[in-house]
Amino acid sequence: MAQPAWQDPEPLALDTAPLPEYGSGSLADLLPTLAAGMGVPGVSAAIPELTPADRNCLFLIDGLGWEQIKAHPDEAPYLHGLLATSRGGTGRPITAGFPATTATSLASVGTGLPPAAHGLPGYTARNPETGELMNQLRWKPWTDPHVWQPYPTVFQLADAAGVHTAQVSSPTFEHTPLTKVALSGGTFHGRLTGEDRMDLAAAQLAAGDRSLVYTYYSEVDGKGHRFGVDSDAWRGQLMYVDRLVQRLAEQLPPRSALYVTADHGMIDIPFDEESRIDFDEDWELRAGVALLGGEGRARHVYAVPGAEADVLTVWREVLGEQFWVASRDEAIAAGWFGQPGACDERVYGRIGDVVAAASADVVITASQNEPHESAMVGMHGSMTPVEQLVPLLEVRS
Repeated sequence: MAQPAWQDPEPLALDTAPLPEYGSGSLADLLPTLAAGMGVPGVSAAIPELTPADRNCLFLIDGLGWEQIKAHPDEAPYLHGLLATSRGGTGRPITAGFPATTATSLASVGTGLPPAAHGLPGYTARNPETGELMNQLRWKPWTDPHVWQPYPTVFQLADAAGVHTAQVSSPTFEHTPLTKVALSGGTFHGRLTGEDRMDLAAAQLAAGDRSLVYTYYSEVDGKGHRFGVDSDAWRGQLMYVDRLVQRLAEQLPPRSALYVTADHGMIDIPFDEESRIDFDEDWELRAGVALLGGEGRARHVYAVPGAEADVLTVWREVLGEQFWVASRDEAIAAGWFGQPGACDERVYGRIGDVVAAASADVVITASQNEPHESAMVGMHGSMTPVEQLVPLLEVRS
């Protein structure tokens, strides 16, 4: 039945949000599946389409979503040619998890747990112990990493089980708190160039009868944020990383499986008032809000005590056609951060009183408090396919 023109539009129903496939096809399910196939105790296979290998290499390309590979066969001929291998030869992607952002996704990959368990539920989140907003990528202000995320990583479990375990990445990341809580276990090898990382990752794979090797490349994401995924700079990075993947694939030792995935996709947002809603200039959205967390397309909104219901009402009225807007309890119950209804007690207060996830091509910026983030061209974080779907491309030797 058509809605009368004079009636206010209905906000987006929460059950229309495309949920991550926690437990069967998300980033959190990947390493447990690979480790279980190598006989590591304490983990179980969760992605049924994957078959075991003695030597597994995971290459995570920051910011290179499923939709971007599909859309660029000329710039990424090797990656595009592997699309049919994704998710065990089904030709399907997996999901990043919510929010689709680096800190959250890397923690999901490394721990094998969803955000509601590992406790990194966004780019920035409130620390309930201090009331401060914490940047979980840069780890500011400082908090004890192993209190913030106490679970062992899958790399640590594999190393303890006698699997040759290694991470090959930029030396910059060796001692960061995020690496400690998400990617530690075995040996870290810092290499500056992409070519050196590929060569060393292949050598580390061959160094054990059972091997688990992780390698990473960040600049696809960096160029996307700065220039957009419709830029020549971004396409140049895609062409480069396409060659890196082929270089690694051609060096795989026997009995190996290479998996290429990403932490999220990306979308370009126009620089106009309709597409970029400035929280710092919007008195209506600011009313009753103590802290604004998350990022432009996946916001955690922390209300002044007692104002939670009013903030939820206003955010739904103002943004409900363009964002899925949920209370904390609704988002947890719906399964945004993990299995429906599941959330560690220590994580509960880190999630916003109100959580807003973009469905349209729009962001909530904060020009005064987040000038760098607000100036970005490429954005991510929400549950739309362009952000949420990531590849799981496979090469075997």
